[in-house]
Amino acid sequence: MILFREAGPDDLDGVRRLYRQLHPHDPVIEDGSDAAAYERILGSPGLSLFVLDLDGVVVATTYLNVIPNLTRSASPYAVVENVVVDEILRGTGLGRRIMAGTLQAAWDAGCYKAMLMTGSRTPATHAFYRACGFSPDAKTAYLARPS
Repeated sequence: MILFREAGPDDLDGVRRLYRQLHPHDPVIEDGSDAAAYERILGSPGLSLFVLDLDGVVVATTYLNVIPNLTRSASPYAVVENVVVDEILRGTGLGRRIMAGTLQAAWDAGCYKAMLMTGSRTPATHAFYRACGFSPDAKTAYLARPS
């Protein structure tokens, strides 16, 4: 059985495993700071870490940030990050399923839009996001990083 749900305290290892697939070259964190960040995420209003649970195993995840806003009739907007489906299950519809649940959570929170960025240049990734309802033509994204 596949269940879309918010992540809980016991899901950290499953989420970490998927994030290693997303960013395999990131250093392994051994000082516990990732667990502390995970606890802050789970406890923060407006931040939702979602998972797809397949028979007790986390097989997909998204991270929804609902941001208060003063424009658009004071309607919040959403930013979706860290979209990952287990590499052995990609192409099975799980990505669309978790994105549908994530977007519904954004709409239920009153968001007037949802945005995401991808660093992927893979055409299939862009086709996936378009199939989920995202338009690459609506906005231009810029990214700054500390020097």
